[in-house]
Amino acid sequence: MFVMADGSTGNIGVVVRFGTGVGKASGKSGGRSADRQGADRRVGDRRVRRTRQAVQRALVELILEKGYDAVTVTDIIDRADVGRSTFYAHFTDKRDVLFGNLDELVEMLKAGSGPAPGRLFGFSLPLFEHVGEHRDLVRALLGRRGGGVVVPRVERILTGSVREELLAAVPAGGRPPEGLELVAACVVGALTALLVRWAEDGGTATARGMDAVFREVVTPGVEALLARGAGTPLPEAGGR
Repeated sequence: MFVMADGSTGNIGVVVRFGTGVGKASGKSGGRSADRQGADRRVGDRRVRRTRQAVQRALVELILEKGYDAVTVTDIIDRADVGRSTFYAHFTDKRDVLFGNLDELVEMLKAGSGPAPGRLFGFSLPLFEHVGEHRDLVRALLGRRGGGVVVPRVERILTGSVREELLAAVPAGGRPPEGLELVAACVVGALTALLVRWAEDGGTATARGMDAVFREVVTPGVEALLARGAGTPLPEAGGR
């Protein structure tokens, strides 16, 4: 038996059991704990993203300054202002950092590679617009100082988009142009060259202007090949 502050009496065993039961019955304590764990995870995720982004930005800056081959892990660590152990907690080496940046570029390429109904290579303008917003990244990965490490993968991605467009553009009852892969390679070669040239030395050229150049150079020839596959005779040389 004990006396409460207001003078009433009670059994201590009941109070202890009651106090214990509150936590179990309400679940509030467990809920708060779960919420706190979730918040901690979100904070941790943000920290991971910030760290990775800082390291990836550092590599892009260093590539543009001295070229990929000359960059060391120590250079990246110093520029990103992270510890060596922190670096290796997220990346294995500088190539791993480079391909982390490539993931960002790939998402950008995919975002701009959706087909536009009724317009051959309708993905080209959105792609140039995306590149215009991320020129440093494109210069670092695809330009002269990037070491050519990621170019083959980028070309494979673009080739897949171009191939799909070519197949989708074949008229009903027609057949794909002969040497489809060669045609796709020609288109991708022209597109990649323009993207890199614009990122490196584009000056005041706009995304729309670059897209116009690409389309004027590439589209007529591809349309002629598609017409041949559909059984439509090609115009004579010099014809309109």
